[in-house]
Amino acid sequence: MATFLYKLGRLAFRRRHFVVLIWVALLTLAGVGAASAPAAGTTSFSIPGTEAQKAFDLLEQRFPGASADGATGRIVFKAPEDEKMTDADNKATVAKTVKALGDGSEVVSVTDPYTTNAVSKDGTVAYTSVRYDVPGMELADSTRDALEAAGESARDTGLTVDVGGDALEAGAEMGATGEIIGLALAAVVLVVTLGSLVAAGLPLLTAIIGVGIGVSTITALANALDLGDTTSTLALMIGLAVGIDYALFIVSRYRAELAEGRGREEAAGRATGTAGSAVVFAGLTVVIALAGLAVVNVPMLTKMGLAAAGTVVVAVLIALTMIPAMLGYAGGKIRPANEKRKNKAKAKVKAKVEDKVAGSPGKPARPNMGTRWASFVIRRPAAVLLLGVVGLGVIAVPATQLELGLPDDGSQPTSTTQRRAYDLLSEGFGPGFNGPLMIVVDAEKSDDPTAAFTSVADGIKGLKDVVTVTPPAPNKAGDTATITVIPDSKPSSTQTEDLVHAIRGQSADIKADTDAEVLVTGTTAMNIDFSQKLNDALVPYLALVVGLAFLLLIVVFRSILVPLKAALGFLLSVLAALGAVVAVFQWGWLAGLIGVEETGPIMSMMPIFMVGVVFGLAMDYEVFLVTRMREAYVHGESPSQAVVTGFRHSARVVVAAAIIMMAVFGGFIGASDSMIKMIGFGLAIAVFFDAFVVRMAIVPAVLALLGKKAWWLPRWLDRALPNVDVEGEGLRALDDNRPKGPADEDRELIPA
Repeated sequence: MATFLYKLGRLAFRRRHFVVLIWVALLTLAGVGAASAPAAGTTSFSIPGTEAQKAFDLLEQRFPGASADGATGRIVFKAPEDEKMTDADNKATVAKTVKALGDGSEVVSVTDPYTTNAVSKDGTVAYTSVRYDVPGMELADSTRDALEAAGESARDTGLTVDVGGDALEAGAEMGATGEIIGLALAAVVLVVTLGSLVAAGLPLLTAIIGVGIGVSTITALANALDLGDTTSTLALMIGLAVGIDYALFIVSRYRAELAEGRGREEAAGRATGTAGSAVVFAGLTVVIALAGLAVVNVPMLTKMGLAAAGTVVVAVLIALTMIPAMLGYAGGKIRPANEKRKNKAKAKVKAKVEDKVAGSPGKPARPNMGTRWASFVIRRPAAVLLLGVVGLGVIAVPATQLELGLPDDGSQPTSTTQRRAYDLLSEGFGPGFNGPLMIVVDAEKSDDPTAAFTSVADGIKGLKDVVTVTPPAPNKAGDTATITVIPDSKPSSTQTEDLVHAIRGQSADIKADTDAEVLVTGTTAMNIDFSQKLNDALVPYLALVVGLAFLLLIVVFRSILVPLKAALGFLLSVLAALGAVVAVFQWGWLAGLIGVEETGPIMSMMPIFMVGVVFGLAMDYEVFLVTRMREAYVHGESPSQAVVTGFRHSARVVVAAAIIMMAVFGGFIGASDSMIKMIGFGLAIAVFFDAFVVRMAIVPAVLALLGKKAWWLPRWLDRALPNVDVEGEGLRALDDNRPKGPADEDRELIPA
């Protein structure tokens, strides 16, 4: 592979005009497609194989036109002090609002609070519900604007009015200011690492082009493939991070090759052949982790993972082709690595020669920070390993108290009208009113459907944590009915989850007695089923992703213990990251620092999402760092010296890459959407733990303790595995047949 990529890098360097033209044309084509594509809402939310989804599908069949999965909007009214909602003026305001809401083209029904008993017992709070024929994220903007305008008109009469429900859901705001700050920090890190504005600009430019192609393609296909706003957000987040990192590694290796005296075309080819090989395998691990989300069998997650994986593929291709081409344009503006340090060293050599002539000893050159750190770890591997493992283990402790759920209006900031409407309903009708359960009774096979409906309703009334059970509402055929149950607890509480399981626990007895099937659905039940499905899929997903990546790393490192150590280190870092997420978003520790106004259960998809994304990114650092160690080892260095060599060449770049990723992910913490904020924080803290604790401390400590055993591979397996030559062994033969390039004229002769 190294030889092929070497030739590809040299070809891109020579044909740079053609290469850049192709990528610019692809960006333009994707941009035109995105601009001309019809607007799309979000991917439809369905959970195949769950009871809640089965109930929704049954409702679509037995109640045609009822739009069981349609959006719901609520306008909540509160009377001024010393007034009641039953006063004549307030009733007139509510009636006017109900009439205005009924004029919408997507409206199915609007309830009158005075005929549906939707006024609180003390008469101070009332609400009207609006049902629509499409899900919340598919509502037209004009429909959503009409709902908000109706609330604003009622508010002008002196009532306290707030609007809630999933009808107000909109695309996730990505926090443009935070992203700009993240990119600015990334630019500063690149300048410090690469030493020039031109060298720092290349990774940023190519990453933006790659993300532009990926996100524009997703936008262009959004309507056809039912892709949502969150899909492009994930692609943007991952694409920026890996695009900058992959380009950084190739540019850094290019400068290192220049420092060894090679010509610029030769240096570009060798940088693509060596660092580019690591980029390919690092990208493969990310793609495996993201595409593996299909195992969960949730269409929304599958589409998000595949779209982000496609953006990563684009980032890899750009790093292998456009970066060498841009290096050709940069010319002499990108200088060899450590050129300033070498100039200082030359001055010291001169001084040393003069000192020797004078009889005074000179000081040896000081090794860089990576060399000093690796040497320290090798001297005390057991202590460093113990400290790293124990430290991450302590941080992971909160993960044992992990509570999963999906965000609702109760998790919104108190400044939003959705949250205020949620609180008003809780105040007037109880916390469970925000999460009603819908019971679907299928009595098609029952001899007496009416008796079956009544039996189910009576059985639910006797359960704990039930406040209200509405009379059964049968369909026209009389074989199916719906019953609404109001719990006593808020939707995200464990008491409500226990109630759902209790109702489902009665279904077997009811079916035996009446031949009727009882299904529990509604938003609250759907969230509970979604969380359970993700929990059940976590272990199979982890086994698949880690297993495939383990096999891939065996091919890359030609070792058994190094990939095993990489996988165990990842598990440690992701558990610590989950612990930090629980501490901040569930327990509220330091929540104010990142703008978390409301704590609560962790988003259901967070654990499995972090496993997928963080595993791919963690393997990036493993591949980039350890391949340099492997390269030194196969070229004859001792195991300990190979660790030091790997850190001397790669530690600075890996640290810079980690800081860049943290900056990019951290930029999303500023998003107003709680899901995006949680994802940004979780990924940023996971990168910190994995890069600075696992890869920088635990990895060299383990390799120092293992010695030569780290690189052991059974002979039969060694013969069976393909030789991908990530270390660039095939390029060493070129040293004997090709001159290093016209770099001698730049060297300064020092008289001795």
